Amino acid sequence: MKILVVDRDRLSTQMFASRLAPKGHTIIEEAVKNEALERIGREEFDAVFIDPSPLTNPRPIILGIRRSIRRYPYIVLMATEANQEEAIRAGTNDVVSKPLNGEDLEKCVDNAKRLVSLVTRIGDDSEDYPSAGGVIAKSAFNQLFLSAMDRADRYGERTFLLFISVANYGDIFENDGPYAADFAVAKLSQNLVRLRRQSDIIGQTGKSEYALLLQRPQYETEPLEAANRFAESLAKIDDLLRSGMSDVKIAVELVDLPVGALHVRHRIGPASNG
Repeated sequence: MKILVVDRDRLSTQMFASRLAPKGHTIIEEAVKNEALERIGREEFDAVFIDPSPLTNPRPIILGIRRSIRRYPYIVLMATEANQEEAIRAGTNDVVSKPLNGEDLEKCVDNAKRLVSLVTRIGDDSEDYPSAGGVIAKSAFNQLFLSAMDRADRYGERTFLLFISVANYGDIFENDGPYAADFAVAKLSQNLVRLRRQSDIIGQTGKSEYALLLQRPQYETEPLEAANRFAESLAKIDDLLRSGMSDVKIAVELVDLPVGALHVRHRIGPASNG
């Protein structure tokens, strides 16, 4: 990833170079905010880490960064008193505490890579999947996804994406043929439509992948409970997991917006309990 660090504190920028550069990330440093904004207008960055001090309200400069970068940037607030909820309301994706901790920094960059990749992948219009049987098209799901990202930026609203896919689609395709692979995906789609709540929006985001948009959770653990509920239910459907010659393996992953953190990961197979 190409990362811009906007900070007057030289020790902070050294931490980025020592922890992230060896992992293949490109680190660009700017101490002056106005010069950073000009550079953002000229170059593309995957992520921007910024300490807005001495400004007390980071919102204006965050808006300036978002307007200057043509594609979606992952923005992280660096602060001595870190509060994720306040940082998201200010328009950033996440916050890291200062003085910086190397492990926290690496975790934040992993989240950034995940979210930037999702924005690119879901927004890729080179191949769409039509709406059918209660599942909306990828292009339509992308509009809802972008709307959720916008609400996070404007209002600090959290949304969760629950990805459920045939994890071994390629193996089934190779061993049993395209009909068997597509049949497994169709069976998964039918069961997801049956298992979802009426308020859940589901779209096809890949050849063997579906995503549910879980908006405005009523309580903090609701998305995790939903992910676990889907995993437990799918693990009990034997005719899905054994729908062809090869056993079907299902992946269930829960990602939150706008942080991009992976909260749940299940791998389900015929001999698995989820």
